[in-house]
Amino acid sequence: MTPSLPSRYLTPDDLAALLSVPLETVYAWRKKRTGPPGFRVGKHLRYDPQAVHAWIESRISSGAA
Repeated sequence: MTPSLPSRYLTPDDLAALLSVPLETVYAWRKKRTGPPGFRVGKHLRYDPQAVHAWIESRISSGAA
């Protein structure tokens, strides 16, 4: 069961806390292009909660989780 995601865009810190992984892991996923898609607002990195949910679901359905 996936916890309820906030309606606002997520920061890398939010994503790390949500998934209980180190912040460095979130940045490594971005560098390798294996994590949820993120986007920049100026110099700030953000994640769309729906895209994060879709990424989590795809990981679960592929058995990669």
